[in-house]
Amino acid sequence: MDQLSAHSCWHAHLVGQTVFLKLSFMLHPLRTLFCLSIALAFHACQHCTERRAGLNAEPVALDLAQDPIWSTLATAIESEIDKGTIPGAVLLLARDGQVVGHQAYGFKDPISEEPMDKDDLFRICSMTKAITATAAMILWERGQLGLDDPVSLYLPEFADIGVLDSLREDSTGVHLPSVRPITIRHLMTHTSGIPYGEIGERRFAKLYAKFDVNDAFPSDERSTRDNVSRLAQTGLLHQPGETWTYGLGLDVLVAVMEVASGQPYAEFLRTELLDPLGMDHTAFVLPPEHQADLVEVWEKDSIGGWQKHEHHKYTTDYPLRSDWPMCAGGAGLTSSALDYARFLQMFLDKGAIPGDRLLEESTIDTLFADHAPGLIEDKMIENNWHQGLAFGVMTEPTNGGFWWGGYFNTQYFGNALTGEVAVLMKQTQGVRNDNTSSVFYEVMNR
Repeated sequence: MDQLSAHSCWHAHLVGQTVFLKLSFMLHPLRTLFCLSIALAFHACQHCTERRAGLNAEPVALDLAQDPIWSTLATAIESEIDKGTIPGAVLLLARDGQVVGHQAYGFKDPISEEPMDKDDLFRICSMTKAITATAAMILWERGQLGLDDPVSLYLPEFADIGVLDSLREDSTGVHLPSVRPITIRHLMTHTSGIPYGEIGERRFAKLYAKFDVNDAFPSDERSTRDNVSRLAQTGLLHQPGETWTYGLGLDVLVAVMEVASGQPYAEFLRTELLDPLGMDHTAFVLPPEHQADLVEVWEKDSIGGWQKHEHHKYTTDYPLRSDWPMCAGGAGLTSSALDYARFLQMFLDKGAIPGDRLLEESTIDTLFADHAPGLIEDKMIENNWHQGLAFGVMTEPTNGGFWWGGYFNTQYFGNALTGEVAVLMKQTQGVRNDNTSSVFYEVMNR
């Protein structure tokens, strides 16, 4: 029985019961007390059967080999480890608010052969985006932020930003005026025209280098606002709201939220979202007691062996650097599979959390709605999806499944129809022929 039907039946039950009680009162006071006792007992029983909000991580006695979802995912992971495509992984599957499987596979360190642990920590990169957007909706509910507010209301440096027309030889730009301001909604839906450079638009890679914009991970002492102010000097790839371009909107949103909330973002996020959800192992900078749990990012060397990932533009040590204060709202968080599953479960619970509520149910509906209709041309996976405020939302076959992934090979999927959330954590860069990601999405999107 669905929630609406149950509510209707309960309402009819109460109405009929009220009439019966009135008649009983006229017939005999003891009968009235008897009927009232039955009604209260029935009401208590109704509440006993309601599932408590949040995620129950206590182990349950299940034969996971008999679970077709788990066994398919586990087989894919073990196969890729055996082939040497990935060194290790952590998989978590929850159903109806209960963790049914949470296991580690392979190695945390393939060189020393230190085994992976299910509570190890991973750089979740673009899985950060959904958390940033959700934090913004907390401010939206409080009236401290409007989805259609101009970004320049909070960050004046964006008031006169133009659209890049051409790039001179010295990497300075020729710009056309914007026909409309960038809004908060544009930032949240990749329609602002602020692209990535390193993994995105080549001209902007040159512009970002010229203006010293960090479009990846923290790497120095600059603040979030410092970096965003440099970004505002480079221009836009296209007119705001006219095209979907994966980019740095969520990084700019962090600077907006700092102005709107009057707090440093890391502090706001901890107090208003991470702590209420029990996400104790999620942070931009890990505390000393959690740093040993961080998994290295691995890549293949020239002869096919594993080595620690290195890049000329960034270091993967940023979760350990408290002296690098920039909060990359699009890519900077580190988390565990269980922590992230707690976050996803909140959406299946329509904003409810144990003993409280993080967001209103109507706000969750707003997050899932299509906020960039007709603008997504580059379908990143085969099936149809639309851009919600926090993640991609499937339109078929799940019609409401929500998903995203991270640069260092992490994925999540939530499915309201099946009551499932799944998180797959790996930590690799540049690996080829890793089929676990495609199997993950195929199995969960059903």
